[in-house]
Amino acid sequence: MDDGGFPQPDTTAASSDPARRRILARPRDEALYRRGLDLGLSELQARILAGRLHGHDGPLEALTAPALRYLSHPEKLADGVKSAERIARAVSEGEHIGVLTDYDVDGITSHVVMLRALTELFGVPSSRIHSLIGHRINDGYGISLPLVERTLALSPRPTLVVTADCGSSDEPRIARLREAGIDVVVTDHHALPLEGPPSSAYATVNPTRSDCPYPDKTIAGCMVAWLVMSLTRSVLIEQGVLASSTPKLSPWLSYVALGTVADCVSLGASAANRAVVVYGLKLINRMEAPCWRVMAERLGADSTPFDAETLAFQMGPRINARSRLDDPYAALHFMLAADDGVARRQLQVLDDDNQSRKALEADMVEQARRQASGQLEENRSALVIHLPEGHPGVQGIVASRLVQSFGRPTVVLTPATAPEMLTGSGRSIEALHLRDALQRTFELAPECLPRFGGHRGAAGVGVPLMELETFSRTFRQAVDEQLGGRELFPVVWTDGELDAEQLKLGTLDELETLAPYGREFDAPLFEATFLVEQLRPVGAEGNHLMLELSLGRAVSRAIWFRALNPGEAAPIALGDRVRCAFKLSRNRWKGRESLQLMVEHAERL
Repeated sequence: MDDGGFPQPDTTAASSDPARRRILARPRDEALYRRGLDLGLSELQARILAGRLHGHDGPLEALTAPALRYLSHPEKLADGVKSAERIARAVSEGEHIGVLTDYDVDGITSHVVMLRALTELFGVPSSRIHSLIGHRINDGYGISLPLVERTLALSPRPTLVVTADCGSSDEPRIARLREAGIDVVVTDHHALPLEGPPSSAYATVNPTRSDCPYPDKTIAGCMVAWLVMSLTRSVLIEQGVLASSTPKLSPWLSYVALGTVADCVSLGASAANRAVVVYGLKLINRMEAPCWRVMAERLGADSTPFDAETLAFQMGPRINARSRLDDPYAALHFMLAADDGVARRQLQVLDDDNQSRKALEADMVEQARRQASGQLEENRSALVIHLPEGHPGVQGIVASRLVQSFGRPTVVLTPATAPEMLTGSGRSIEALHLRDALQRTFELAPECLPRFGGHRGAAGVGVPLMELETFSRTFRQAVDEQLGGRELFPVVWTDGELDAEQLKLGTLDELETLAPYGREFDAPLFEATFLVEQLRPVGAEGNHLMLELSLGRAVSRAIWFRALNPGEAAPIALGDRVRCAFKLSRNRWKGRESLQLMVEHAERL
């Protein structure tokens, strides 16, 4: 059983209320803690590393001082050179090329990298490139049948299709393209099916391949695309098609940084991901491209410099919102905008969609929570939520909300475009490998899961409506087999206590030297006991709380987002002593900075 590196706490108090969140300090790797101190880190910095990198025995400098020199050469990718040579042949011989990518941020940023490399560096006319991006609702994920049909209907038809962030599990559709005389080069990062890479693909570049010597299996799809196009540049130079002075692709690591953060790949032990995000943020903060300038304009003068949190919670959701509700090309046009006016118009489209997405999300979360309550009463190890009126574009967000609230792996299902089919998104907890659980579900009852894909933390499924009960029962069996009957409840893991003297901007400066933070390297979260001096609801719906919290003589301003649920009383009151889990944040206002606490959870004492 994989417990994610965390020992299991005493759960006797949790079983009576499975939805009660508990604040617990992270266990830390004492050997790594000492290594951090020996490296010259402060006690707090060493504590942060030791709580996140259990068992890490590589050089800490690669993680604490990220740099591009820690990137491995793309020639180490299985099929990397073969893919680059095929793309180079298409470039030099004037072939029509299809660029086929997923519709989320990782896919869109991959698309930008490939298009810009082909047109701006390799000299391919735009008329010879076909952008192929699936529609989340009408087409579904990956190389879908509708995308294949659209590709075959193109005139002139491409003789090469290069994918990014998809394709590893699409053998039947790739075979269809191959039969039509189209070579398919797959670049992807999602887990491969048990039978291995798609046999009909000309080449498959995916670091998760069992025969791939590339050392980092956690890079995002956009990074795989960037590496393949970098390798293609080298091949074209070797062949004399391009001059040796042809610029490298490093300026487009700005897009790779966005895709890496938004796709929630590991920012823990991955030196490559950390380096790409740090370098990409430096490029973004030069504000040379209209997409970055216009986003900064929209977020306000105090929003810069951008950090990983800006990418994760401001840019990422806006780009994803477009594909959740409509076709994703507005997001692509926004990223590629040549001037601020075009970028501004496209960003408005994304913003409008994001507001619509938020309204849908709130309604679906409320419905899902009602269903989840009944399943929790039966102490089920996993939640399977069917929303007959739900929107498929918001499934993943709703599943994430339930995982946060109830500490159980969750699959949210809504009607698919195909008759009598459901489509769904799943999100997992630290201890469960979601794709492995789905693979086991398929082995137990293949008829209930004709299509699935994903990775440890997130996955997508297709389930026949008539097989919903079978899927629910079998999926829970697969989850139980992995978890071994462990008690489940939502946990708020913290990095321990901060005292009153540490509630200052200097502490935040100390923590920011370890950035970027993200998946598997969570932003620091602390705990302390405060007295509530002031509180008031804020926000358009009045569901956030603005607070003043005192700890000894230190009084801190704080904000608790989504503290209030519709129809429920406030969880804390004026004068309460409360145990809080909180982050430190920098509040910027008219050029001045102050410390603000971001409350994640609070409970009365």
